[in-house]
Amino acid sequence: MDVAAWRRETRARLIAERSNMSPDRHELASLKIAASVEALLRNLPPQNVSVYWPFKGEVDLRPLMEQLRLQGWTTALPSVVGPRKPLDFFRWETHSEMDPGVYGIPVPRSREKIRPDVVIMPLVGFDEAKYRLGYGAGYFDATLASFDPRPHAIGVGFELGRMPTIFPYETDIPMDVIVTEEFR
Repeated sequence: MDVAAWRRETRARLIAERSNMSPDRHELASLKIAASVEALLRNLPPQNVSVYWPFKGEVDLRPLMEQLRLQGWTTALPSVVGPRKPLDFFRWETHSEMDPGVYGIPVPRSREKIRPDVVIMPLVGFDEAKYRLGYGAGYFDATLASFDPRPHAIGVGFELGRMPTIFPYETDIPMDVIVTEEFR
């Protein structure tokens, strides 16, 4: 089996499926996921958390970012530095001015770097071993591998991305937890 081809085809199919979700279903699922992530974080003291700006139909956690900030968390957004390099994380606040980053994903204009204690990352697909299928560039895996100690890794995505295996590569790093709209 050509795992790289399978991953490319699966990624494209899952992105198309989530893009075809109705706006109401997408919003409801995003709210359920945000509530579950907030419940997980409630057990931790406020610290540095990286979320992300939604892209290509990803789960929208922007309201959660504001809620966490109001609870005393320092919120940050990831920014691509270069191919196969760990991400940078820049402080985000409600009224942060934003600039288009790599792939057109907004990043804070102010480049105050933050080292996250918790990284919440989007996923396209995932498996029972908590490996995430992302977009294929490996940014989050390289980032997690670069930290010592490693931040708590929370993958978020829609239940439609669940599969028996993503056929992980040696460079793939499993999440500590994966949260979908069916999370218990």
